[in-house]
Amino acid sequence: MNTGDTAFILLCAAFVFIMTPGLAFFYGGMVRRKNVGNTMMQCVFIMGVSVIMWVLVGYALSFGGNHAGIIGGAKWFGFNGVGMKPGPYADTIPNLAFAAFQMMFAMITPALITGSVAGRMKFKALVLFIILWSLIVYYPMAHMVWGEGGFLAEIGSVDFAGGNVVHITSGVSGLVLALTLGKRRGYDQGVYHVHNTPFVFLGAALLWFGWYGFNAGSALAANGLAAHAFMTTCVSAAAALVSWMLIEVFSEGKTTLVGASTGLVIGLVAITPGAGFVPMWAAVICGLLVSPICYFGVKLIKGKLKIDDALDAFGCHGIGGIWGGIATGLFGMTSINGVAKWNGLVFGETRLFVAQIIGILVSIAVAVVGSLICIAIVRIFTPLRVEERAEKVGLDVSEHGENAYPSFNGLD
Repeated sequence: MNTGDTAFILLCAAFVFIMTPGLAFFYGGMVRRKNVGNTMMQCVFIMGVSVIMWVLVGYALSFGGNHAGIIGGAKWFGFNGVGMKPGPYADTIPNLAFAAFQMMFAMITPALITGSVAGRMKFKALVLFIILWSLIVYYPMAHMVWGEGGFLAEIGSVDFAGGNVVHITSGVSGLVLALTLGKRRGYDQGVYHVHNTPFVFLGAALLWFGWYGFNAGSALAANGLAAHAFMTTCVSAAAALVSWMLIEVFSEGKTTLVGASTGLVIGLVAITPGAGFVPMWAAVICGLLVSPICYFGVKLIKGKLKIDDALDAFGCHGIGGIWGGIATGLFGMTSINGVAKWNGLVFGETRLFVAQIIGILVSIAVAVVGSLICIAIVRIFTPLRVEERAEKVGLDVSEHGENAYPSFNGLD
């Protein structure tokens, strides 16, 4: 046991917790005024439900034993046996501290999905979907990547802080939901404007702040690897922010606060899987390239394919997470973190790169199949989409009976 490590991990867990309210502001600022309360509430309810699920079954299914490399076991149901002594995943901190840290990942991940369904999904349908999705997609993915005997870990695929587990799964699942729900009413006729730019930046700033706990805390100790992950996180976010601004200058002739906020967030997404594996110079490359990749990816999804991924959950988190996994396979170094069994492709070795591609493909497959199963089950109990009149009035009033802006007159 090490009190310094324990304090560090608990503090990092608190940082990661801040990310979900930050995401609520980030998403809430982007939607129409008549939907801001509903959009933020979609993140808020997860802050409650995810904690209860994690204590009752989530930690056990993710980390409590191993069944076929796919799912955990029952020994920690209800946190039974999860105590103040170290567990199998970290030698210097209580098992409770590790469980608390991982609980925050289980909170933020399903919240990311809500960006794809903004303005048109029934609230009770989303609640049921998130509960089922956590059971069918998140807990098995967390075990396969991070659990003892997990399938992807065994083949040598690495994911330092959640590129596969968090971003690819949530982004792909968001895309599946967006395709299933269809476009928002008037999507092809009207122009959707960001309703509160300061909210967007506030959310992005809180996400950046919390992401230091997200990535540095994944070292599971206050050590040099944590410091390395902290710096690669900062560098990638900064590079992506600058890169996005340059894209806007060349394409639009001016920069925007929303664009800069989006850029820094996708820079954080891109470095997440490799924060504790890639050298600092590679973090710069990772951040610089993710902005054009996601920028033109969003253009393709919304412009050419006409998919209403409302707040670009797939365009940013899905595509950004996929690039991050590939970049880890390109630039990963065993000398930085011995969890990586091989060096990346740019150093002349191929096995890490291949393992990363397999991990990405498995993550996509689990997210697609799991999401379709969740959708089929939810439809037994309730329609997925609100009625046309409710969508026209706004989900704040129709789903919650309240209005974020009492003086709102219905115009954007």
